[in-house]
Amino acid sequence: MDTLKLSSTAFGTNGMIPGKYTCDGADVAPPLAIEGVPEGARSLALVVDDPDAPAGTWVHWVVWNIDPKTAEIAEGSVPQGARQGMNDFRRPGYGGPCPPSGTHRYFFKLYALDTLLDLDQGAAKSALERSMKGHLLAQAQIIGRYRRK
Repeated sequence: MDTLKLSSTAFGTNGMIPGKYTCDGADVAPPLAIEGVPEGARSLALVVDDPDAPAGTWVHWVVWNIDPKTAEIAEGSVPQGARQGMNDFRRPGYGGPCPPSGTHRYFFKLYALDTLLDLDQGAAKSALERSMKGHLLAQAQIIGRYRRK
């Protein structure tokens, strides 16, 4: 069986996320590479969040219904046909790391699902997680870190 993998050419596992992908730079999503999508996957979903935020986990990006044939998500892009949810900056799409203090960890979590999800554009991470229940085939993650200068 294939093993789902998520990586980025912008940073390695537990590596520092370059400023370009944060509120201190262009605030665009970093490039992501996807490998090992399991047979039977009908869609992929991606969640980026920060568990180190002072008020609890902060959601930076929610994307679902990504075509399982997607091998990469280019810098600053959303795969064609995918839908984006609301982040905790109160807008749909990607919102880069912007920690108020210290070094935070950012979890880029990829899910392979056996179905397409019937969620409205702008749905919250909680709605995505509820919709994924019982449909998860595999998951992968990469963690990046960021500290403001």
